[in-house]
Amino acid sequence: MAAPYKKLSIRKFAKPVDSNTNESRYWKGFKTKVKLKEIASVTSICFSPLAPYNFAVTSSTHVQVYSSKNYQVTKSISRFNDIAYSGNIRNDSKLLVAGDATGLIQIFDINSRAILRTMKGHKLPVQITKFAPVKTQILSCSDDKTVKIWDISGQEPVSVLEGHQDYVRAGLISNDNPHLVLSGSYDQTVKLWDLRTNTCTMTLTHEMPVEEVLIFPSGGTVISAGGPIIKVWDINGGSRVVHSISNHQKTVTSMCFNSIHSRLLTGSLDHHVKVYDTKNFEVVHDLTYSDPILSLAISPDETHIVAGMTSGSLTVRIRNVKTASNHEKKQPKPGTYQYFIRGFNHSGNKDDHVIEAKRKERLAKYDKYLKNFQYSNALDAVLRPNTLPVLTVSLIQELILRDALAIAIAGRDETSLAPLIKFVNTWITDPKYTSLMIDVSQVILGLYSPVIGQSSEITKLINILHQKVKNEISLQKEIAKVIGSVEMIFAGGALRNKTNHQITKK
Repeated sequence: MAAPYKKLSIRKFAKPVDSNTNESRYWKGFKTKVKLKEIASVTSICFSPLAPYNFAVTSSTHVQVYSSKNYQVTKSISRFNDIAYSGNIRNDSKLLVAGDATGLIQIFDINSRAILRTMKGHKLPVQITKFAPVKTQILSCSDDKTVKIWDISGQEPVSVLEGHQDYVRAGLISNDNPHLVLSGSYDQTVKLWDLRTNTCTMTLTHEMPVEEVLIFPSGGTVISAGGPIIKVWDINGGSRVVHSISNHQKTVTSMCFNSIHSRLLTGSLDHHVKVYDTKNFEVVHDLTYSDPILSLAISPDETHIVAGMTSGSLTVRIRNVKTASNHEKKQPKPGTYQYFIRGFNHSGNKDDHVIEAKRKERLAKYDKYLKNFQYSNALDAVLRPNTLPVLTVSLIQELILRDALAIAIAGRDETSLAPLIKFVNTWITDPKYTSLMIDVSQVILGLYSPVIGQSSEITKLINILHQKVKNEISLQKEIAKVIGSVEMIFAGGALRNKTNHQITKK
């Protein structure tokens, strides 16, 4: 018994996130209301865990605490001998820890800005400092390839984790399991450490220098970012990669969760912040910024998104929270006509799940022809006027899979060949279809090149195709020149900024 015929699969191209869903409307509610300026690149942003959720910004040789109400600097800590890194606020909002380029770690009282503790032990810059869930300990990650856990009272490391072969630029201690430490390094690995034995229990290979790591509260899932790739790891399932995401065009430099870990926000050097649903890790929204992003944070109450950039710019997006009373509508009284007809014109939202009744499937003409191996007729059926181009493209791909494209195109006269060449001429410059149209063009020329001059109409269409290809090649060459010029300008500007900064520092 023959297998049932499988209908033609219509090709789906990537499309922008629907802006009319509840999800998109929520994230669009974050409006850019404040733009601040630091003197150098903003390398770290950390929100206070307690209201009013002020945030610490690390840039150059200082850490500044901004008010989330008026966005003014409330505290400025600048007692560093070199560039400061990773200003982190403790969960009681009383202390702040930061490292610097000399390898020093300092703990400050936020109110008085006094230095309470100084830890010496790293030989190279300390890029990551964070308070542990246990308030008396801190984590540090350094360019000397080590991760250390420090006791605040004793000012000595209680654990030294060695095993990375390059700079360690990411790290954290699990909030739910204080014995679990996660670190990411430029040696392209992510390591999982057990503080009870001070040993590495698992090594994950990211295959690119790791810039950031996160862990879900359950401790069973880890996220690593390196290059333009984000990987989601199932630790309990044998450290396998569950998702490998490459929606960014350049290096992902920062990641953070929302308050309930249902959304993941990622910032990149490509000027974009992308929001992922952590159920399937699909992009649900995209935010665009003016400069490459180095640091990113969202407030615990999800009313502020702060992004720090390489240019020193600090952009604060604010969402206005409307109270429930603002949304309350006057309900009709029971028994009235308005009460009876309520909801009759409700059309639902675009992201609602709609359950449709099952209908008997009917084959389209092109499917009937494909089922009977009438390839030429199937191609003619999708070359008719007002046919969606994606349908024509899908059928051409199906013919290629069946090794029947040449069969479908061969043996045509002037009348039946012209629509195919017109379709190729129309869509060959569209990036989504270019590769496929080139393949079709090559088949046409291979079959009909000996007789092209015999028909004035076909000859005219072939000349148009030739001119379009020629113009597109010229355009791509010009675009390549422009891109090269722009990259040179940016490189020159970055070099001048670096030189000016060094002169100012001296």
